[in-house]
Amino acid sequence: MRRSEPFDPLRVSGSETSGQKIARLELENAWLREQNARLGDRIGELERRLGLNSGNSGKPPSSDGLQKPASERRTRSLRGKTDRQPGGQPGHKGHTLCRTANPDFVEVHVPEVCRGCGASLSGAAFAGAPVARQVFDLPEPRPLEVTEHRGHACRCGRCGVVTRSSFPAGVRAPVQYGPRLSAFAVWLRHAQFLPERRLSEVLSVLFGAPVSPATLGSMSRRAADRLRAAGEHIETLAAVGARVKHLDETGLRVGGRTHWLHVMSTPLLASYRVTEKRGAVPEGVSGIAVHDHWQCYWPMAGVEHALCNAHHLRELQAVADLDKEAWAGRVQRLLRRAWRVARAARARGIAVPERLRARFERTWDTLLVGAMKFHEDLPPLRSPGRCGKPRRGRGPQSRLAPASAR
Repeated sequence: MRRSEPFDPLRVSGSETSGQKIARLELENAWLREQNARLGDRIGELERRLGLNSGNSGKPPSSDGLQKPASERRTRSLRGKTDRQPGGQPGHKGHTLCRTANPDFVEVHVPEVCRGCGASLSGAAFAGAPVARQVFDLPEPRPLEVTEHRGHACRCGRCGVVTRSSFPAGVRAPVQYGPRLSAFAVWLRHAQFLPERRLSEVLSVLFGAPVSPATLGSMSRRAADRLRAAGEHIETLAAVGARVKHLDETGLRVGGRTHWLHVMSTPLLASYRVTEKRGAVPEGVSGIAVHDHWQCYWPMAGVEHALCNAHHLRELQAVADLDKEAWAGRVQRLLRRAWRVARAARARGIAVPERLRARFERTWDTLLVGAMKFHEDLPPLRSPGRCGKPRRGRGPQSRLAPASAR
């Protein structure tokens, strides 16, 4: 049984007539044009992926690597330019270093010789009040303070029973680190994100405390156990207490395996939860849930869904930068304008006027319908091995929808 071989239009048979040769060359040209179109689509898709960064997609800034854009581009705001001047805005309360009335140390400086004649000023009277300048600095690092707890035993003179004193709460081992050092280490590890080995070095250099990475891990676990009930309570308050809450998730490594950090934030609360499954979204959420259109958020029951404008602006920026489609910039400007109007209305404590809101929705529908028509008219991408409806690249159909369709 002969093995079947793939069709190759470039293969030449042993003998062919001129008509067969022409037919073969026409087939060859058609096949090469098709292959060239497929490769062109594939190259365009790969170039688009290479052009994505933290400014025009949901990728984190750490993924930009050494190919980060120029500083002006990397720090530009997707909210666009405003009429505000740089720096502190009117009404902003500034912060500066202020003098203290009770300094810890006072150093007196007295001139030794006269700057006019060079005579000694030893014993000369002071002329006027001194000029004071204060320097705020860290105290000199000191080794750890050691408190020894001695538990005595006493024999009762009446019955002869020996009774030993108890130690304070938390004093359980013959030698251990105290709660202040443990709190400081946990804060540096989990609020300032110092790696355990570097944190161990910091504690050793500053305080002469060579805390091992294993001990730092035990400190973190004990702190997590104490805060678990508070964290669950905060998550419950965030889920039902505020009308609007923002949901997101990001991957992280735990014990060499991929886990997911889910965050739910309100103006006053932020709840963090680590799970093994990305789809383990918070339960019991009510009100308005703002998210990034990820599919696992849509089945959430009992909530109104709102899509994150920051994600919209970044993805529209990618369409404008990489695909050079003019409609994306117009949609961006509309979203920024609507955001400024909503912010001004909140500052005045009023709702956006219905006439202005309807105008925004009509403009939104017009822009999105035109953008979708533009994409429908594009030739489909040639992706070998794909079934179903042909793709037409990134566009408004990926996340955006007309207001009338929502």
